[in-house]
Amino acid sequence: MARTPRPPAFDGLSALVTGGSRGLGLLLSARLARQGCRVTVAARDADELSRGADWIRERTGATVSTVVCDVRDRDAVEAAVRQADSEQGGLDVVVANAGVIQVAPVASLDSGAFEDAMATIFGGAVNTAMAALPHLRRSEAGGRLCIIGSVGGLLAVPHLLPYSCAKAAVGTLGEGLQAETADTKVSVTTVHPGLMRTGSHLQAEFGGRSAEEFAWFSALSGTPVVSMDADRAAERIVRAVQRRRTRLVLTPAARVAGVAHGLAPTAVTRLSGFATRLLPSPPARHGADGVAGDRIVQGHGIDGAPTRWAEKVRELGSRLNDRAARRYNQEIPGPPTSA
Repeated sequence: MARTPRPPAFDGLSALVTGGSRGLGLLLSARLARQGCRVTVAARDADELSRGADWIRERTGATVSTVVCDVRDRDAVEAAVRQADSEQGGLDVVVANAGVIQVAPVASLDSGAFEDAMATIFGGAVNTAMAALPHLRRSEAGGRLCIIGSVGGLLAVPHLLPYSCAKAAVGTLGEGLQAETADTKVSVTTVHPGLMRTGSHLQAEFGGRSAEEFAWFSALSGTPVVSMDADRAAERIVRAVQRRRTRLVLTPAARVAGVAHGLAPTAVTRLSGFATRLLPSPPARHGADGVAGDRIVQGHGIDGAPTRWAEKVRELGSRLNDRAARRYNQEIPGPPTSA
């Protein structure tokens, strides 16, 4: 007698994913759709959202809803959550994924970089969680909140200091919310990924010697063993949310780094100082205001490395990441070409 196939894990539930139009958020949205969720994808860019929705439909057969939303805007987030709840007949799963990555030595940054990272990464997670929790408490299935942190929140990563500070706050937020919802049906899963091949190097922001920063970051985040396949990461995250795990750290390197920092924080900090000396040094200070570095520029706006060694580093490590960028809606479409 043939067995009746099991229904998908999230069959009949609804989900909202912020930052879901590209990269990891896009893959999480698609995974949830495959598991039977009615998915609403939120992001800042309407065109990117449209391309992301088409990408999900082509690969899963599911039609997702979209909502333009800047997670830094509390009113916009609350409106997006209400829209998802209204259109989908409730809200059962929420993934707070939106963020930014700034790669530069701290000498090439000002306080505005920290404010931007905190507003987008931490403020966005706070806005999403606080807007979603009342709806998740009403979920008959028991609401699930997933907050995407980072290994950068477990220890300070050189040349990623604003990002690390914001992700550390996100990790504390996730743990605190889990503790404060422990007597409810809502579960909170905090995820700390290591490097993943999502193609995010094209959307990240680079300062200081930006082309050299772009070279090392794109190479390292695209190197097998050091980095993780993004689709595999999305699969593990969705499974952790399904099982209501409290914490998930992805990639062996991230787990080792987190444990090492907990056991020997001074030694890890010294090693980080040594690693910093291997990274591009900040440009000399210039100008009347003494500001160091060139302007902040996104990865897709960097044509190439200014030195042969930097370009060689990028070529060796970044091929898989470049491929991921093409796959996961990270590239910026160019102007239409004539026939």
